Amino acid sequence: MRVLLDTHAFLWAITDNRKLSSRARDVFTSPSNELFLSVSSVWEIMQKVQIGKLPLPSPAGAYLTEHLVKTNVQVLPIRLNHVLRLEFLPMHHRDPFDRILVAQSIEEKLPILTADPLLRNYSVTLIW
Repeated sequence: MRVLLDTHAFLWAITDNRKLSSRARDVFTSPSNELFLSVSSVWEIMQKVQIGKLPLPSPAGAYLTEHLVKTNVQVLPIRLNHVLRLEFLPMHHRDPFDRILVAQSIEEKLPILTADPLLRNYSVTLIW
């Protein structure tokens, strides 16, 4: 199964956080799944690190690169069709990072691994 990871799901998975549901953990660790992290999530993580909301044990770039390689998670770029899809999304969620995830999910036909209840308002498949 191909799956798009929400930012918190990726961070909780790589830190073995108890907030990660058992189903989400199974999806994340199954070698048969193809996992994607949006470049927007990488951007969001970098912003949170810079403003002090997300302390990491090593420099953010090295930390993310190490865990992306270690977990075999692929970075999904933001493409023009993803951005153009935003025009047709209702404003259920004001967070631009989550809105682009929804657009990518629709355009790439990927379910989203997320605990965010606001994403239920969109016509996307959620896994948690």
